[in-house]
Amino acid sequence: MSTIREFQHNPPNEPPVRGFLHLPADPSGEALVLTHGAGANCNAPLLVALAAAFCDSGFAVLRCDLPFRQSRPHGPPPPGSAARDQQGLKAAVASMRQQTSGQVFLGGHSYGGRQASMLAAAEPGLVDRLLLLSYPLHPPRRPDQLRTTHFPHLQTPALFVHGSRDPFGSIDELTAALKLIPARTELLPILSAGHELLTKQNRDELPGTIAEAFRSFER
Repeated sequence: MSTIREFQHNPPNEPPVRGFLHLPADPSGEALVLTHGAGANCNAPLLVALAAAFCDSGFAVLRCDLPFRQSRPHGPPPPGSAARDQQGLKAAVASMRQQTSGQVFLGGHSYGGRQASMLAAAEPGLVDRLLLLSYPLHPPRRPDQLRTTHFPHLQTPALFVHGSRDPFGSIDELTAALKLIPARTELLPILSAGHELLTKQNRDELPGTIAEAFRSFER
């Protein structure tokens, strides 16, 4: 039977790691760090559901709060917080490498996924794969403000999961943007879903679908 416990780690000279660790009953040796979007925390329904699905598949999963969320319980990240948030993800990855001898993956929803991808672009080899949920390609109604500057430097394979009704980028826009990435990428479109991905209609099967797609993407 899988277990969930509160997780805290205070590495020296690094942001603290705070969240919840899901430990599988039948571990595969692989681990996944999951983090949240700008308006959420590690208890976001999508992250909780995904952590359970991946744990059922044998992954150890850490769903963690970014440093900005540890500093302020509500509201978006303040200006200038991206660098520290990326360092927090790096510390979380290091923590998970102490929990397993296998591969370590990094994933995030929206802002969290963007920070994960920027960290991976800056530090190739830090993680083995990326899981990018609802990547915020541009602000709503501002398709001219693309957030793809780091894409040509991304060497880490990445699975993108994106709703067909996401105002932060259409499926077609994201498909075009992925051509900028030299690493292997795959796009899993979620029909009739918005930026949150989970809907009343798909909440039962979506987490397992994403976990299975990520497993297939590994191979």
